[in-house]
Amino acid sequence: MSEPLSTSTEQDERDRRIAELEARAARRRVGVKPLAALVAIAVALALLGMQRLDLAYFFSPRSPLTLGTEGAYRHEALVSNRYAQVHGIPTARGAYEQADGNLYVLVGLRESPFVVRRGALSGEQWTPGRPPPQPDQRPFAVRGRLLSEEDAPRYREALALLRSMGELQPHEGRLWLLIEGEQPGADRGLVLVSLALLAFIALNAVLLFKGLRRR
Repeated sequence: MSEPLSTSTEQDERDRRIAELEARAARRRVGVKPLAALVAIAVALALLGMQRLDLAYFFSPRSPLTLGTEGAYRHEALVSNRYAQVHGIPTARGAYEQADGNLYVLVGLRESPFVVRRGALSGEQWTPGRPPPQPDQRPFAVRGRLLSEEDAPRYREALALLRSMGELQPHEGRLWLLIEGEQPGADRGLVLVSLALLAFIALNAVLLFKGLRRR
């Protein structure tokens, strides 16, 4: 015996409503619009690109380039973004900066293209707004990260100031900055951040693919 017509109609209406709700839920499932995914990928790639030099240095050789000593500098050994060591006589004047609660000195090595950024020594205490003291004049050896002027935009003004003092000898028109203490492979946090960015890019690439398929 067949069901009454009214009951069948009510069942059809319920099925139709359920189908509509399921269709709406499917449209709202996990995912992002393709444009949003593309923007997210572009931003993450830009952030990753900003860390390009730091990542390259992290994986660079840990044995230092030997750049020589006063009167016998090895200009042919100059390679930017590498671990290096050098010995020299400091220039009579330097530049000072405060960073991370510490005081640093940027001092040149006489008759060379090298500027060293190192921690301030005893007697090199400087108070902002007052004339900086003369850097310690004892010859010294230092190891650290070697950067060409072009790869050290943060220190562009300080390098220009030291160049103008006339105690340095740029090599082929270029100065070189050696940042004391920075060793390859030391900044593990950098790698973790980079891996997180790569994972974020991969996730958004998957969401982008799914979003394009749905369209």
